[in-house]
Amino acid sequence: MHHVKDSHEWHFFNIGHTHVTLALPVITYASDRGLEFFMSSDFQNHETHLFGEENAHNGIYIDSHEHLGRVDGGAIYDFSITKNVAMMFIVIAVVLFLALSAAGHYKKNGAVAPKGAASIVEPIVLFVRDEIAEKAIGPKYKKFVPYLLTLFFFIWIGNLIGLMPGAANLTGNIAVTFTLAMLTFILVNVNGNKDYWKHVFATPGVPAPLLPIIVVVEFIGLFTKPFALMVRLFVAITAGHIVILAFIALVFIFESYAIGVVSTLMVTFINMIELLVATIQAYVFTLFTAMYIGGAVAEHAHDDHH
Repeated sequence: MHHVKDSHEWHFFNIGHTHVTLALPVITYASDRGLEFFMSSDFQNHETHLFGEENAHNGIYIDSHEHLGRVDGGAIYDFSITKNVAMMFIVIAVVLFLALSAAGHYKKNGAVAPKGAASIVEPIVLFVRDEIAEKAIGPKYKKFVPYLLTLFFFIWIGNLIGLMPGAANLTGNIAVTFTLAMLTFILVNVNGNKDYWKHVFATPGVPAPLLPIIVVVEFIGLFTKPFALMVRLFVAITAGHIVILAFIALVFIFESYAIGVVSTLMVTFINMIELLVATIQAYVFTLFTAMYIGGAVAEHAHDDHH
């Protein structure tokens, strides 16, 4: 569960009763205390990570849900670098490395066969541009290709690194998927043209008595689309980790070598599937984003019957 949940420390494994962890920065702000900075190791007591007010540091404690609180009950804002935030920085660094390495290759050598990072980046860029953006958005696709590429690489790399032992469950965190979905929601509605908004608030071809119902449905649809994006990615990634956790737990529940062998084979099989799911989910999120953008920027000729 340390892998699935977010935390103020990065837990890797246990040696006996000793938790091997990486302390992460805890950053808090309160109007009467100002900005404070310390490490999550200040909440540790030798070998165990303890929660609750009795283990408070400087009047601040971590509860069992990894939320910060004040012993005196005052308000506090948490800006800490949690495990998922640290993981996000790692994913961003990998994406930047791939993109800048590929760009450097072409800047140095011109339009030549890709090598190194460029051999990974180029096929994905062409696929997202030609098969997703252009087909789903139409003539105005070029404006949105950078955003779609950023989405795909961020989700894809986050999914793949999240499968590694000791990694963080970044794309299985609903706060992360919510943020990605909200970015899409803002981009779609900011770029929506008059035809897009006309379909929402004055849907053409709908009889007047039904128009109030259709308008409500269309308005709700503005929010259900990003909601579906958020939940789909969150559920798909988290479910895979939970299934793997369940098969591993069977070994300790039954304490059987036979179950251990079967569980190991199943975990290996599920991990292979998760590699496929990692790519599929990045593709699906990017594709649906492009489709929503395409619906918002498309020009509709209602009097054209061709």
